[in-house]
Amino acid sequence: MELFLVAFGALFSIMNPLGTVPVFVGLTKEHSKKERAITAFWTAIDVLIILLLSFFAGNYILSFFGISLNALKIAGGLIIASSGFALLTGKFREHKGMKLQRVQDDIHSRDAISLTPLAIPMLAGPGTISLLITYNQDYPRSEDILIIVGALVLAALSIYLVLKSAHFIVKFLGASGINALSRIIGFIVIAIGVEYIITSVVDIIAKMTF
Repeated sequence: MELFLVAFGALFSIMNPLGTVPVFVGLTKEHSKKERAITAFWTAIDVLIILLLSFFAGNYILSFFGISLNALKIAGGLIIASSGFALLTGKFREHKGMKLQRVQDDIHSRDAISLTPLAIPMLAGPGTISLLITYNQDYPRSEDILIIVGALVLAALSIYLVLKSAHFIVKFLGASGINALSRIIGFIVIAIGVEYIITSVVDIIAKMTF
């Protein structure tokens, strides 16, 4: 149960579906309620597929590129921490490249937005992918794998529920409320990134022979 909560909490914080709410509302303001629900559903499905591929293909990715687990943890920790800083300073969209004019023009010319920009890069970005590759290495037991897959499914379900309720959330919390929550989540995300870096450095030092 502890692993399930840790995995889900880390995924939810790093993906931060609440931070995607304003983007979702802006991109679907002319859609009907049914169309918004369909977009939210396919976004959650796309995210789940990306998460599962990242988790189960992680070992092969590391082997192919000859990357050590500690190197991945440090790189992933830096990416996760930078995402946290972006949330903390209110620059999450800039961090994801959503402010670029060419990106905005491309987004508004698309019929389907569930895969890009919502699933990638807003939700399942490099920080999420590196976290799951690390989980793939840290938890090889079958029961742990099932627990993490369950956390992935719940994370995807939470994305669906948040995005489906996005217009209500905006009306209820307002922009200031969403920004406040994003900043709190940002602090947690920074702590997750720093923890990954610290554990990797400690492990490297412990393995050094003097």
